[in-house]
Amino acid sequence: MNLRPAPPAAALPLRTPDPRAAEAFTEAAAAVARLRDLYAEATAHLAEGFAETMGGGRPVARFRAFYPEVRLTTTSFAAADSRLSFGHVAEPGTYATTITRPDLFASYLEQQIGLLLRNHGVPVTVGPSDTPMPIHFALSGRPGFVVPQEGAGFALRDVFDVPDLATTNDDIVNGQRLRHPDGTMPLALFTAQRIDYSLARLAHYTATAPEHFQNHVLFTNYQFYVDEFEAFARAALADPASGYTAFVGPGDAVIREAGAPLPAPGRMPQMPAYHLIRAGGQGVTLVNIGVGPSNAKTATDHIAVLRPHAWLMVGHCAGLRTTQRLGDFVLAHAYLREDNVLNEDLPVWVPIPALAEIQIALQEAVAEVTQLEGYELKRIMRTGTVATIDNRNWELRDQSGPVQRLSQSRAVALDMESATIAANGFRFRVPYGTLLCVSDKPLHGELKLPGMASDFYRAQVARHLQIGVRAMERLREMPLERIHSRKLRSFEETAFL
Repeated sequence: MNLRPAPPAAALPLRTPDPRAAEAFTEAAAAVARLRDLYAEATAHLAEGFAETMGGGRPVARFRAFYPEVRLTTTSFAAADSRLSFGHVAEPGTYATTITRPDLFASYLEQQIGLLLRNHGVPVTVGPSDTPMPIHFALSGRPGFVVPQEGAGFALRDVFDVPDLATTNDDIVNGQRLRHPDGTMPLALFTAQRIDYSLARLAHYTATAPEHFQNHVLFTNYQFYVDEFEAFARAALADPASGYTAFVGPGDAVIREAGAPLPAPGRMPQMPAYHLIRAGGQGVTLVNIGVGPSNAKTATDHIAVLRPHAWLMVGHCAGLRTTQRLGDFVLAHAYLREDNVLNEDLPVWVPIPALAEIQIALQEAVAEVTQLEGYELKRIMRTGTVATIDNRNWELRDQSGPVQRLSQSRAVALDMESATIAANGFRFRVPYGTLLCVSDKPLHGELKLPGMASDFYRAQVARHLQIGVRAMERLREMPLERIHSRKLRSFEETAFL
C-alpha cells in the first residue's frame, strides 16, 4: 500500500505526557514507587502514540516522553563511613541519574537510594528528566509491538525519539564524564539509555530475559560446563533444602522440578545463558561465552548493567609449566593482557588487582570439593599470572617472542577470555576472579586432541563446575559491603554501586 508522505517533522504538533513536578522523598520505597509510576506513564504514552500512528497510516503528531530521574543535592563535606565503597558522594553538589526499568531494578534502587538517605540525611528528588526515551526501548518486551526498521512509509525519527549515542556510551564508567551537560554530577555508572541498550543486547545474545539473571555469574568457554550445570541444577531442584527454586534455559524455558524436560530453542544464541534461580536473585547464572576475548567483552559489557555481585571465569587453559598436569587448577592472582579488546577503554598499564574475598572463596571451594588442604592442595592448584591472548593458534607462529614474554611475566597458564573478564570487572566495578583447569600443555608437547579431550572432560568438568558454584555460594553468604571492594572505586566515584 502506498502511503502519503508525512508532514515535515517541524510541522507536527508535539505530544508529551502531562507535566509532572519533581517531588522530594525521605523514604526509599516511596521514591522507587514514584519512579515506577513515571516510567509506566512515559512508556504508555509512547505505546499509545505508536499504535495511533501505525494504525492511522501516517503521523499526525510527534510523540515524546522522558526517562524519570533521581537527584541528590548536598551541601556538606561530612565524611561517610570510610569502610564503604558505595552509597555516598564525595563532595557537596547536585548528583543525578536517569532511570529505566524500575520494575526490574526495584530492589537495587531501593537499596542504593536508602543508603544515600541514611548517609547524607537529605531527601532525594524524583521527577521526569530531560532525556527523551527512544521508542525502541519503550516498546521492548510489550506484546504485539514491533518497531519497523524503516518506519511505515515515514521516517521513524520524525515522529519518535530513537537511541542517541550521546547518552548511550561508557563515558562515566571510563572516567571521561565527570559532569552531565546540565552541570550535575553522575549518581550512577550508567545512563538509562545505556542500560536499555544492554538489556536489549542481553536478550539477543543469550536468548533469556534480563529478569532471569542472578547476582552471581559464571562464565565458561565450553559446552561441557553447561551440561554439568544443568545436572547440578536438577539435583538442586530435587533437594528442598537447597534454596533453589527453578532453572531457566535459552528461550526463557523454565523448569521447577528435577525431572522436567528443558525445551531447547529452535536456534541456539551466540552466548546461551542458564540460570539457577534463588529468591532475591541470589542464585547462579552460567553463560557459555564460547572462545575468544571479543565474546568475553561483549557479554560483560552488557551483564554489567545488571550490577551483579560477582562474576568468575571457570574454563580451560593451556598450562605453561612442566610441573603442571592435565586437570590441575590455576587460580589467577594477576593477568597478562594481550587480548587487545579493551585497550581503548582500559589501557594495558592499568593493573588488575586480585580481590582477597574472591580469592579466598575460590581457594576454599577448591579445598572443600577436592578434600585437600594446605600443602597437599598445591599438588593440584597453582596461583599465578594468567595470560590472555587474541590468537588461538599462537603456537603455530614463531614462539620465541611470545614464550619470552610469558616467561618474563611468570605466567602459569594461557587462555583467551580470563583477563578480558577480569579487566571489564575492574572497569565496571564488578568483583571478579578466575579459576581455570589445565586442558593441554602445548609448550611441552601435550596438545588438546579429541581422544585426550574426551577423557579429560569426563573426569574434570563436573568437579570444576561444582567448585565455581560453591565459590559463588560462599560469596553469597558475605555482606555486600565486603564483596564490593574499595579497590574497584576511583577518586571521583558514583554513589550507586
